[in-house]
Amino acid sequence: MRKPFSALLAGLALLAVSATTYAGETQVIWHGHATVEIVTPKGAVLMIDPWLGNPKNPRKDDQPVDNLERVDYVLLTHGHRDHVADASPIANKTGARLVGQPELGKVMAKLKGYPGDQMGFDTLMNMGGTIEVADGEVAITMTPAMHSSGLDDPFAEDDAKRAPVVYAGNPAGFVVSIKDGPTIYHTGDTDYFGDMALIGERFAPDLALLCAGDHFTMGPEWAAKAGKAVKAGLATPIHWGTFGILAQSMDPFVAEADKLGVKTKVIVPGDKLVYDGKKLKD
Repeated sequence: MRKPFSALLAGLALLAVSATTYAGETQVIWHGHATVEIVTPKGAVLMIDPWLGNPKNPRKDDQPVDNLERVDYVLLTHGHRDHVADASPIANKTGARLVGQPELGKVMAKLKGYPGDQMGFDTLMNMGGTIEVADGEVAITMTPAMHSSGLDDPFAEDDAKRAPVVYAGNPAGFVVSIKDGPTIYHTGDTDYFGDMALIGERFAPDLALLCAGDHFTMGPEWAAKAGKAVKAGLATPIHWGTFGILAQSMDPFVAEADKLGVKTKVIVPGDKLVYDGKKLKD
């Protein structure tokens, strides 16, 4: 009888290890500016608007792209250089597939060297569309944003007839829904707009990463209102403080959010938010 019982114990132990492996945490790391890294419970890595060399990234001088171990998907909200700067180097190092609009994908391949075979119908999408990646662990929905989108043409300096900026699709945001994990809304660059309420009605994200720097996007107070509109479980400001022209303090964000009853957490570049399921760990 001992042998079958021992085998049963071994089997239960194996199931316990397996359950631990597939019930891991979701990590959300802010690398400064709009760059956000998401690591799923099963270990898939998504990088949104990668600019790892931005001035506020505490690891900017440590060859951050060269030191990346894994990136499976690069998500681009729009074509401005402070959002796409490291997309192609990351793709060439890791094989990451590009998630974004078809126009942006084509221009990234043509002008910025993003490998064309690392994008396709499985990852190129548009407003309102939802795709599944990482073997179904992650669903990504593209949302509207009020901004602009264009890539600098590196060949324009030698040709006066070429436009200095090339159209790169419309600006967008992303809702990233993780199986056994949180739903995360990244606004991209945007002003506040009324249809954020529809995002809240459809998704009510556990975490909203809200551009809040003003000047090029909505400022702190309106970012707080955006957190209310999308029914965020937690509202966290990004895209602020990178340069002197952007808002340097999120005190107005917190004050407005408190008035509206929105839970907030202001983090600094390099900080990590960790979720156990949909629950934020302290």
